[in-house]
Amino acid sequence: MRHVLVIEDDKDITELLNIHLKDLGCKVTTAHDGGKGYTLTQKNAFNLIVLDVMLPTMDGLEICRRIRADKNNTPILMLTAKSEELDKVLGLEVGADDYLTKPFSVREFIARVKAIFRRAEALKSETVSAEKAAYLVFGDIEIDRERRKVQRKGKRLDLTAKEFDLLLLFATHPGKTYTREQLLELVWGYQFNGYDHTVNSHINRLRSKIEDDMSKPRYILTAWGVGYRFAEHEEVET
Repeated sequence: MRHVLVIEDDKDITELLNIHLKDLGCKVTTAHDGGKGYTLTQKNAFNLIVLDVMLPTMDGLEICRRIRADKNNTPILMLTAKSEELDKVLGLEVGADDYLTKPFSVREFIARVKAIFRRAEALKSETVSAEKAAYLVFGDIEIDRERRKVQRKGKRLDLTAKEFDLLLLFATHPGKTYTREQLLELVWGYQFNGYDHTVNSHINRLRSKIEDDMSKPRYILTAWGVGYRFAEHEEVET
């Protein structure tokens, strides 16, 4: 049974989400206060966190930042009453996996939840089937998939959850070219039309951590007019 945490101060919305999540076979824990909700994330393991942006004591963006700072990679679906693009981008940039703008239909909420669960299962299967080795080594980069740890030239790199997910996806499929839309879907778990800059900014930050010269990348290569690909072993070794 999947365990979902709903952090939402509107009790009517909380009850509505509770009913439909239970219909999906989920166990549901709720919190109406941001601080209490964050404390629950530290004490329990969840399969999904449904997180409102506007909350008492601690807002949703700060909760999201802290969850990711705790190296907690639980999928986060953010709820916001604001429709401005900036709010949506901020939610994604601080580590949310998806967002919904209030008011939203129950059908859309269920579709987003199912999409996140499918993505989590697909990522789990992909990680297991892509390579059985616990470590991936490319040039001077070592990736420990189980511990979600990356080292370069023997020094540990401080990667965000999404940066690690991007690197792992690339490294398990060297030579494969991905469009920005594909990367959004595979790493963020949903199609975000018009948010190509989210991918670009994450790629740039990842490159700044693993490349000696960002103007001449060795690992994450640009496929002009298409997207990005990870260098194959022979390209890295030359």
